[in-house]
Amino acid sequence: MFDEPNEEPAERSFDPADRAREKSDEFRMHAELAAVFEGCRKFDAGLYPGLDIEIARDVQRTMARLEKSKEANSPVLPAASAAEAAALLDLYKTRELSTNDYHIHRRPGEVMIVRWLADDLVETFYERIQAHFDAALTGFREEERTSQEWKQDPKTLAYLAALDALDVKMAERYLREPIRKHNMFVLSTQAADEINIAYLADYVMGVSAAAIVGSASAPPDEPQEKDLAWFFKLFSLRGMVEGTERMCFFTFLQKSDEDEW
Repeated sequence: MFDEPNEEPAERSFDPADRAREKSDEFRMHAELAAVFEGCRKFDAGLYPGLDIEIARDVQRTMARLEKSKEANSPVLPAASAAEAAALLDLYKTRELSTNDYHIHRRPGEVMIVRWLADDLVETFYERIQAHFDAALTGFREEERTSQEWKQDPKTLAYLAALDALDVKMAERYLREPIRKHNMFVLSTQAADEINIAYLADYVMGVSAAAIVGSASAPPDEPQEKDLAWFFKLFSLRGMVEGTERMCFFTFLQKSDEDEW
């Protein structure tokens, strides 16, 4: 799905605990991707192209300002950004846009997607992101134990033990309780220089690539690697507005092969 580095995890890190944490971080990102984009496949979310350019650019600019306002090592937004974050989380109401659905603005080689969640939809999101993470970690533990345990060397056994010890609560990682208790606003991001648009569309969302990026930018029936590669950045904004827990996801996609447009 993402552009993968050439070296294997064992070559990048020889520390057993570090290797386990690397896999945990990888599964966390994939779990978020699945929970954000599975709405059409799992929860009857709609795809709505034609999002007004002013709204799309407003969301884009606001997310960029919020990202710049926070400290590099923390997803928590400063108090000075609270009003702007709250306004963005409330934008679906002020502009009469639906929650759960994917609101899309696109032009050749570029796509912006906005999705809002509120109330029970937020609860469902956290249930789903935890389920995706747990399923990935459980399957990987079994695979690694089957393929590695026979070696019986101390470093491998320590690595397997570190995998077994992982106990990640996704709501804690995403600061859900502090958000609700202290009315904090939190913004996290993930990005990839190349994401496989067919994987995101077909496997994660359950729709065609053309439904997301438009027929002019969709990969052909027999695509080459360059046809599938898109730059990807996801902004995840969370907070409380008028006593309601809300989330706003903004996704920017841009065709990696600039020669095509």
